[in-house]
Amino acid sequence: DKKVGHNATSKMMQLFKKAVTRARNAGLIQSNPFTQPITFVQVDKGFLTMDELQAIMDKKIEVDRLRRVRDVFVFSCWTGLAYIDVYLLKDENIQKYLDGNYWIISKRHKTGIPINVRLLDIPLRILQKYKGKQPDHRALPMPSNQKMNAYLKELADICGIKKNLTYHLARHTFATTVTLANDVALQNVSKMLGHSSTRMTQHYARVLDNSIMKDMQDVARVFG
Repeated sequence: DKKVGHNATSKMMQLFKKAVTRARNAGLIQSNPFTQPITFVQVDKGFLTMDELQAIMDKKIEVDRLRRVRDVFVFSCWTGLAYIDVYLLKDENIQKYLDGNYWIISKRHKTGIPINVRLLDIPLRILQKYKGKQPDHRALPMPSNQKMNAYLKELADICGIKKNLTYHLARHTFATTVTLANDVALQNVSKMLGHSSTRMTQHYARVLDNSIMKDMQDVARVFG
C-alpha cells in the first residue's frame, strides 16, 4: 500500500524483529510472531558505462548549480564515496601519501570503517577547483541529499542519460566501471568502498563479470 520495496520492507522488519525478540525474552509478550525467516531478494545495482560518464563530464553546462552537482557526482564516480562521506569530507582528509600521490584518508560515516582511496587526476582537479571556497574547510559544495537527487534528474535530461540518475549510482559506477572493469582486485575495491567484507562487494562483480567479457572478446576475435 505504501509502495515500499521488498528489501526495504525486510530491513525494517529485521529491525522490528530485534525489538520483538527482546520483548519476548523479557516476558513482555507470550510469543514471537516472527516464525518465518525474513528474506531479501538479489538486486542488480545500476551503474554508468564509461561512455555515459564521459558524456556527463564533457557536457557544457550553463547553469552554475548543475555544474556544481555534476562536479561532485563525477567526483564520487571516481572515488566511490557515498553522499554523506563527500558531504563531511574536509581538506584535512586529503593527504599526500608515501607513494607521492594524494589520497582520501577518512572513515565511512555509516560504519566507521576506514576509507583509503587514491585520487586520480579527474577527482583531484575537482577538489582543487573548490579548495578554500567552502565553509568549515569542507572539500566540496554539497546541497541537501534531496536537492542533489532532484538536480541529478535535470542533469540526466540535458546529458541524454536514460538511466535513473541518483547520487548512489556514482558509488556503483566506481565499483563496476572504474575499478572492477579495469581488473582491480575485489578485496581492494571492497576496502576502498569501506565495506566490512568482500561479501558486500560481490554483487558488483556479479553485475560486471570482467573475466567473462574478456573471454568472449577472445572468442569474437577467432569467430568474428
